[in-house]
Amino acid sequence: MIAKRICLLFAITFCLTTSYSYGAALRAGAAAVDITPKEFPLNMPGGFSANMAEKAHDPLHARALVLDDGILILAMVVVDNLGAAPETIEEAKAIATKATGIPVSRMLVASTHTHTAPSSNTQKGPAPAVAYRKLLVDGIAESIIKAHAALRPAAFGAASHPLPEEVFNRRWYLKLGKMPLNPYGKLDQVKMNPGTSPDVLDRPAGPTDPDITVLSLQDTKRKPLALFANYSLHYVGGSPSGMVSADYFGEFARLMPSRLRAGDDFVAMMSNGTSGDINNIPFLVNRPPREPFEQIRIVAGKAADTAWLAQRKIIKHETNIRLGMREREITLTYRKPTDEQMAAAKKVLAIKDKEAIEKLPRLAQNYARSTLSAAERPESFTVKLQAIRIGDVVVCGIPFETFVEIGLELKKRSPFPQTMVIGLANGRHGYLPTPEQHRLGGYETWLGTNIVPEDTSVVLVNHLIEMMTELAKEK
Repeated sequence: MIAKRICLLFAITFCLTTSYSYGAALRAGAAAVDITPKEFPLNMPGGFSANMAEKAHDPLHARALVLDDGILILAMVVVDNLGAAPETIEEAKAIATKATGIPVSRMLVASTHTHTAPSSNTQKGPAPAVAYRKLLVDGIAESIIKAHAALRPAAFGAASHPLPEEVFNRRWYLKLGKMPLNPYGKLDQVKMNPGTSPDVLDRPAGPTDPDITVLSLQDTKRKPLALFANYSLHYVGGSPSGMVSADYFGEFARLMPSRLRAGDDFVAMMSNGTSGDINNIPFLVNRPPREPFEQIRIVAGKAADTAWLAQRKIIKHETNIRLGMREREITLTYRKPTDEQMAAAKKVLAIKDKEAIEKLPRLAQNYARSTLSAAERPESFTVKLQAIRIGDVVVCGIPFETFVEIGLELKKRSPFPQTMVIGLANGRHGYLPTPEQHRLGGYETWLGTNIVPEDTSVVLVNHLIEMMTELAKEK
């Protein structure tokens, strides 16, 4: 009898210890750090010519969420930038690791893709741009450090709700005879942003992903702690000229505390999904003229309402949440021009007569220079893929402007009930179309805009499926 009691006591003790070691109580912390530039003028990249900002219309932020299940601790950051460079992100991660002990391999840093933010990696050049890089690095690191310091017992839930009326595939088939020559003097099958004329447009070349997915964190008193959202919408635009802006991502974050009746310490963030071929232009519809920033407010308001509806779908926030994470460094080859493409590019750049240059296809000389530059690239480079498990939810991070078809495929093939796919995660390496979209041509597939082979999306999707499958098998 005594032996049986000792065995029973040992079994109870073992069970309690095991339950605790697997993170019976989730902890979470969130923080937002202002990274609005203080020195101007600053170029805002994203186009084919300089776009100088003289001041800020609204603030930029780095927003971080840190999660800890007692075994694994990780950080997820959303930063208001076109696409923060890997070098900049890694420098910020190293600072945060030194302060918190969170491994660099357990940090995801994703950019929103606002087109009205300064360059992320100017190390030599104008003083305001160099100063901004330091502000950005320090801000990303500080957001993680502050979120780590704010860790507290928390409960987690996730859900999604559709907002289909603000996402549009921007690649279109055109009516016969309406397709202009591309910069290489050839005809593509589809065109990006072809205008809204029904005399020109035939049909879109791809789908959209209408869902806004939210990861919701509450404290032990059911008070909202943080909300991490995701929407496959490129950006909105239409902010005042010459001003820095966080676009709809920042306005969404400003609105969410009132939607959830949250306190001052609540942090909301909107990440960019798979939006490489998605924008906010309602093709075949004539939208009324908007004042500066108005369309941003409209989209942010609808997104905040939709996130609120998604959050209300969560039946119960759970505290017994298992975390998991996989990171892989994948070596990719650079896409190189053919001998024929090189010869054509040199021929275009040899033209000096002004009238002859004006007769060239639009952007011909820009892409001729890109072609020559592509030939000078090294043979290969590495990118980081990440998969994060939060209970029954998985988050995938891809460092490209990822086409929506890729996100939809990952969601369909995922072994988890809910899947979030974040683009521009841990860097920005141009567009990532599918092989099928490559065959159609168009801006996102041109050499210079796209820097990797046509089958790269297949390679990356297969890796992510493997990573998600590994996480799903963890007990």
